[in-house]
Amino acid sequence: MNPYVRDRINRKLETLSDERLYQILDYVEFLESKYGEKPAPVTNVFQKFTDGVEDTLRAGGLAAGTVVEAVGFLNKAMGVLNNVAQTTKTVATDVVSTARTVADQIGAPPPGTQPAPQASTPVPPADPSTGQPPAGQPPASPPPSSPA
Repeated sequence: MNPYVRDRINRKLETLSDERLYQILDYVEFLESKYGEKPAPVTNVFQKFTDGVEDTLRAGGLAAGTVVEAVGFLNKAMGVLNNVAQTTKTVATDVVSTARTVADQIGAPPPGTQPAPQASTPVPPADPSTGQPPAGQPPASPPPSSPA
């Protein structure tokens, strides 16, 4: 968008009432649907909700000032929800980072990974006829006895 034209339009819009601004919005949306050369930018779910509420209030015949106040309130609420979402994301990232650091310090595998299998020495099977290990193999150590 040409920044000079946008600035000129903004200067003209500042002189108009909310009622006229909504008329202009309707006209711009009409032009966009009929002649738009590229798709409209994607908005987040909060903005779509706010736009839907605004359109519903306008269709209900509420005064433009009332609609503006309601949308202002929704925008403030949207800002709060965005801040909560961002803070939650930050806290979750910090928790995962701390868990990985602690796991590295104690030598444990990081969360969500399988521990490496322990290497063990294979025990040869006993000779079925005698119950003894094969020739050349040391006998298996007896199990520890419990004190009586």
